Amino acid sequence: MKRPVVGRVVLPVAAAIAATIGVSARQAGSEIEVLQLRPNFYMIAGAGANVAVQVGVDGVVVVDAGSAATAPAVLAAIKKISPAPIRYIINTNADADHVGGNETISKAGQTLLANRVTGLPSTFNGSGPASILAMEQVLTRMSAPAGRSAPFSVASWPTETFEFGYKNMYLNGEGIEVLHQPAAHSAGDAIVFFRRSDVILAGDILDTTRFPVIDVAQGGSIQGVIDALNRLVQMAIPSVPIITREEGTSVIPGHGRVCDQFDVVFYRDMVTIIRDRVRDMKAAGMTLEQVKAASPTQGYTRRYGADSGPWTTSMFVEAIYSSLTRVRQR
Repeated sequence: MKRPVVGRVVLPVAAAIAATIGVSARQAGSEIEVLQLRPNFYMIAGAGANVAVQVGVDGVVVVDAGSAATAPAVLAAIKKISPAPIRYIINTNADADHVGGNETISKAGQTLLANRVTGLPSTFNGSGPASILAMEQVLTRMSAPAGRSAPFSVASWPTETFEFGYKNMYLNGEGIEVLHQPAAHSAGDAIVFFRRSDVILAGDILDTTRFPVIDVAQGGSIQGVIDALNRLVQMAIPSVPIITREEGTSVIPGHGRVCDQFDVVFYRDMVTIIRDRVRDMKAAGMTLEQVKAASPTQGYTRRYGADSGPWTTSMFVEAIYSSLTRVRQR
């Protein structure tokens, strides 16, 4: 059963911008929706990955930019939320539905940084595109080795990166923490914590529409996903002791509805149970095909599984099996 998330409001602006962005949204095969989570914090759904928007005196901070196809619609929605300049885009990973809109949204903004990052004349107000912050691995995936074609345009690449650990900023009256999550969905995942707003962007570590996507080829692993979910559980504060208010930390997944700490705990437990089933079957000498036939996702398949599409139940089980490089006895 899905519990309603209170404290978020579908903005009148969503209806107001429909005429402006409707064509772009329909061309992308979806309709975007703007939700207000805090007085200065918004979520845009339906743009590929979920997009977050924080506004304040310093300008606009965007987390993930959605797909390239929905970028004009996302930009129109941001401009309706606030006329302030877009200062930063923060990417949680390098997937196209998270970074595809980088170029469009960045070019519509103004950087706060000097020429050491942008190569533009030094000015506080910034005369060039908004800065793009991400893990170093995100830049590596979006660019390409010499002699190969990059999958994304140069203008969409991160302009500010960090290799591991975390990156902190203070904008619009609150601390923003960008925290590396090693070997989770991929090798370059980050979660973004807005401390005063009490909102966490989980990226594709958390996905309420399906089992978590584990990109083993790009350094992802089942244990990394569980470690990252455990970190989210520790960071998020539930609405206790007054549970009737349904407040507490809001956790925005890469896809799907806004969650609270209890939702993250349920998702973490589900993933851990399935991991343990696959691990035990593998330890017993079962092949991948035998494990799949044994249905280790039983009890959760109807809610999160799929037989077709970009991420199936079979692919999820295979990713767990292949990323369990050794069996640890408890």
